[in-house]
Amino acid sequence: MSFSTSDLCDKYDEKVQVLEPLFKSYGGVSSCSGQIATCKIEDNNSELIKLLKTDGKARVCVVDVDAKYVAVVGDKLMGFAAQNNWAGIIVNGYVRDITNTRSIDVGLWALGTCPKKAPTLNSGECGIDLKFGGVSFCEGDFLYADIDGIITSKEALQM
Repeated sequence: MSFSTSDLCDKYDEKVQVLEPLFKSYGGVSSCSGQIATCKIEDNNSELIKLLKTDGKARVCVVDVDAKYVAVVGDKLMGFAAQNNWAGIIVNGYVRDITNTRSIDVGLWALGTCPKKAPTLNSGECGIDLKFGGVSFCEGDFLYADIDGIITSKEALQM
């Protein structure tokens, strides 16, 4: 489906939330959309790895790491996402290996880059409601991201 977040905002003004403009694109595609799958992690990315190794069903994974300055997504996780049919990943945190992630056909938006990867300790939880950047992210809602911004809706939006 071809879309523009600007046009979707114009058409569905009362139905969309707009993520604050803090996120930059680091993926191999400039737009993506799909149902949301959520993952809240504390420092490490083991729960995220498990999630990205499952069939993404063209969903968008929204990851909250509380903007901690460690990279939770790099080229290996982007590779899992591409292999398993994920449309994109939004990270309230940092990513690395961007020379490689930009060549993988999955959307990736994050606050920035960090060369240090997340440690492999601690835990996380998937399938829970998240809130950051002025937006609530709920499992099963819909997300649309392009060069103009990132928006969400409780229902699928048509152009």
